[in-house]
Amino acid sequence: MTPAAALPDRLGGAPDGKRSLRLWLRLLTCSTRIEQTVSQRLRDEFGSTLPRFDMLSALDRAGEAGLTMGEAAGMLMVSNGNVTGLAARLKTDGLIEAMAGADRRVQRVRLTPLGQTRFTAMARAHERWIEALFADLTETEADDLTRLLERAKRSLHATTHEELNG
Repeated sequence: MTPAAALPDRLGGAPDGKRSLRLWLRLLTCSTRIEQTVSQRLRDEFGSTLPRFDMLSALDRAGEAGLTMGEAAGMLMVSNGNVTGLAARLKTDGLIEAMAGADRRVQRVRLTPLGQTRFTAMARAHERWIEALFADLTETEADDLTRLLERAKRSLHATTHEELNG
């Protein structure tokens, strides 16, 4: 494998003191590019959106038990209102269904058979796209990057409000 060409430095060769900022910008650029690519592919191949895919994915993981709107919102890290609107559109399309429950105030939803079929096709394509986007990384590089990002994630969760203000 030949070494990749250096990416442009948007910080204009800033000193090492800007290392964290440079890292954040690289992560943001990669994340944004992946999201844009996947979103476009979902639109082109399935006439869908990334939020719809994410909701179907969460419901797939939940299985027959389904999810409440609050549980789905927590998993997707969005507001209950966003999930409720999304669920209404997915119901209209026949991809999810409401489940009868003891408490009428708490709505549970799950995938319909059509929703499961559509999600399975989307998930297979999604996996191929992600594999293609990371194809230039060796297995070792991908494992190293995953390990480092997990460590960064732990650091992010451990950082307190006071540390950010200090």
